[in-house]
Amino acid sequence: MSLIDKIKSWWSKDDLEVAEEETRMSESERDVAEEDYEARKDDSQLDGHLEGGQADYERDSEPPS
Repeated sequence: MSLIDKIKSWWSKDDLEVAEEETRMSESERDVAEEDYEARKDDSQLDGHLEGGQADYERDSEPPS
C-alpha cells in the first residue's frame, strides 16, 4: 500500500461514517441536517464577505450610457 493510498483511506474514513449515520436517520432528521448544512454554508459565505472578500466592481458600476 503506497503512501497516497493510506492518505486517501484515512481522508475518506469520515465519509463512510457519515454515510452509515445517514442511513439510520429518519426523514425528519435528514431535513434538520439539511437545514443545518444550508445554515452553515450561508454563515461561511457571510464570514467571507465580512472579512473583506473580493469586491465586485462590475456589479456596482453603472452601465455605459
